Order: sequence, then C-alpha cells, then structure tokens
Amino acid sequence: MMPELSTLLGSLTPERFLAEYWQKKPLLVRGAVPEIARLISRDDLFHLATDEDIESRLITRADGWQMHHGPFSLRQLKRAAPPWTVLVQNVNLAHAAGDALLRRFDFIPYARLDDLMVSYATDAGGVGPHFDNYDVFLIQGMGSRRWHIGKQKDKTLIDDLPIRIIKNFHPTQEWLLGPGDMLYLPPQWAHDGVAVGECMTFSVGFRAPTAQELGEQFLSFLQERLTLPGRYSDPDLKKPRHAAEIGAAMIDQVAAILSTIRWNRTTVRDFLGASLTEPKASVFFDPPSHPLTITRFAAATKRKGVVLAPASQLLFSGNQFYLNGEDWKIPAHVKPLIRELANRRTLQIARPSGVALAQHALDDAIGLLYEAYCDGFLWPAS
Repeated sequence: MMPELSTLLGSLTPERFLAEYWQKKPLLVRGAVPEIARLISRDDLFHLATDEDIESRLITRADGWQMHHGPFSLRQLKRAAPPWTVLVQNVNLAHAAGDALLRRFDFIPYARLDDLMVSYATDAGGVGPHFDNYDVFLIQGMGSRRWHIGKQKDKTLIDDLPIRIIKNFHPTQEWLLGPGDMLYLPPQWAHDGVAVGECMTFSVGFRAPTAQELGEQFLSFLQERLTLPGRYSDPDLKKPRHAAEIGAAMIDQVAAILSTIRWNRTTVRDFLGASLTEPKASVFFDPPSHPLTITRFAAATKRKGVVLAPASQLLFSGNQFYLNGEDWKIPAHVKPLIRELANRRTLQIARPSGVALAQHALDDAIGLLYEAYCDGFLWPAS
C-alpha cells in the first residue's frame, strides 16, 4: 500500500503544499511513508545495479572522490572500500512498488515527474554537499541519514572531481531522518546527506530542462517536420566584385526562405507531447511473445481492466493524446476513457469512473487498447 496524502504531506493539503512550499522553501515530514522500509530491500537494489539496462553509479571516497558506472557485480559492491554509495536510477521502471510510490506524487503533473532513484550507503557514505537544479523529495528507507541544508549563493564547485561537490558549503539547518521520514527541497538548495550506519534513501525527482535544451529539442522537432518548397536560384546573377564575398542578394534570398518557417501554440503543444512522452534511451518495449487474440484480450480487459507498462508515458492536452513519443489518434467518443487511463495509469473498462459507454464506444476502446497491448505499451491487469 502506498501512503495516503494525510501522511505523505503531513497535515498539508496538496493545494497548501504547492502554494507555500513548492519551489519556495524546504519541508520536513516525519512518518510520511511508513511502509517505505518494506518497499525494496538492499539485496533487491544490488540486483538492479547488476542489470546492464539500468543506470547505476558507485561513488567512493576512501582514496579521494571516485565514481564508477554500472552495471556492477555483487562482488564489486561488497568489496568496495567504505564509505561508499551506490545509486540506481529509474527504479520505478523495474520495480512495481517503486512505480506505485512515484505515482503517489500525482499532485505534481506527470509532465514534470521524472524518476525514482534509490541509493544505498555504508556508514558515513554520501555524495558530498551539492545542489540540484530540480525539485526533489528525499524519503528515508532503511536506517538513518543526517541532512545538512542551506540556501547559499556561492555554488562554486571543487575542480577536477567526477561529481559535483560545492567548494564552500555553509549549512543553516540539520535534520536526522529515520525510516519513513521525507525531506522536500526546492531547486538550488544545497544539501549534504551522510549515512548513520548503513541506510537507503529514495529520491523522487522532477524534469527541469534548461531553456537551451528546450530550444535545441524544439528545433530538432521542427527539422523532422519541416517541408520548404522551392530551391535557391539566381537567374539574374551579376559578376561579383569579390569572388569570395557572400553577396547581399544571396543573404536576402535565404533570409526570405527561412522566414517562411512558422510555428504556433499547437506546434509547441505537439512538441511537448512528443518530447515529454518519448521513452528514455535505455527503455525498450517488449511486445508479448504469444499475444492474446483480441477476443481473449477483450474478455480479460472487461474482467480486470488494463494497466500501462511502467515505462509507458501517456499524456494529453485538451483532446490531443500522446503515447510514448507519438500522437495517439483517439475517436471523440473514446477520449473520456483514455483520459482516465492517462490519469490513473490503470483502467477498469467495464466500470470507468463517471464514464457512460455505449457498446460501440466500448468496442472501439478495446480495439485501440489491443493495438497498444500488441506493442507492449500496456497489458491486462492481473
């Protein structure tokens, strides 16, 4: 079971948290996730760190700060010189309970939600004082971790290190977090967490691309969809005064061609829909090796519903839907159903919440869901 908001945010409602804390100031919640220690074990995390399809890092400092990229063997982890920390990204894609925990933060739009990272540290382990450019919820699992935090202007980093460590860290607050406690930090808050005994920490992170990244991605999006008619020509060409000079007429003609490139709010919407649902480079979908027939799929779906694969990203803007980087064409009479699937990531098709379905709408919905099932994007709930 995942935490209720009454524990996850303490006494705060989501509305009050967003108004008073989100991107404004830190928040400590004691006992936010009481079940966290049972979510994933140390051995389960080590097993994930051995998987070549999962991003992991090992950070040690016995001989100065060092970082190694996985996958690792269990022998490497157990023989590392303490203190050390192993960090495993995208645990939500490989662990159902991790995905359920991540989705509990749905008071923040899924378009902003990134991943669940889980770290294990030996006594005194950590990654040094640093700051993140995004919001983060730090939930203490097994053991305890002491956090020092501060909102400092000096973010100078120590040179020539494999990880980003603040040179002059001046914390202003200190907390010891035990199992289930949660610390929320807005972007740019410096923090340093040190394990007290062995411990595990769950980090819920959010997307916060730079303006440069958005610009580059948008231009790439436009390039893939750009169609400009015509070709450069100069039938009235005159002998140049300087053979190596780029003439004013050439500049003017190319400027006129490029000025025909247009985009509007709909273009930006489609860019966001495609980019925000685009699977990460390490993500691959496995279609069912022995897919159900559509008849058996329909029967299973009507009994127990469907669930999105953990790696699937389904977002919408108004009546436009985007699934795993593609525009998903949905008939108007099926859109309320798919909207519920996007919001809940699961769908009881026989009893959709507040959605009355005619038989033809139900049949059309099952047809769409079956196509997504055959691509490995979703499957019947168990």
